[in-house]
Amino acid sequence: METMLIAFDSTQQALRTEMLLEYADVEIDIRPTPKQITAGCALSIEFPGEHYEQVKSIIRSEKVEIRGIFRQINEMYELMDGANP
Repeated sequence: METMLIAFDSTQQALRTEMLLEYADVEIDIRPTPKQITAGCALSIEFPGEHYEQVKSIIRSEKVEIRGIFRQINEMYELMDGANP
């Protein structure tokens, strides 16, 4: 199963997203932001790739500020959706 990761610029947005995704019953893990991803916040949220569209929709509708959503490929991360305007 593909793993996705949301990186943030602020801890406040990470914690807000955690609450929103848990409310939506998306299986998530809070983890340190990988060193391969430059972000202003040390926390990231990992989730199964099958929830990508749902997560993206929640982030947009709730106007959550993110650094990006990344797809994990081996030890690297590919940007799938960039920061919100």
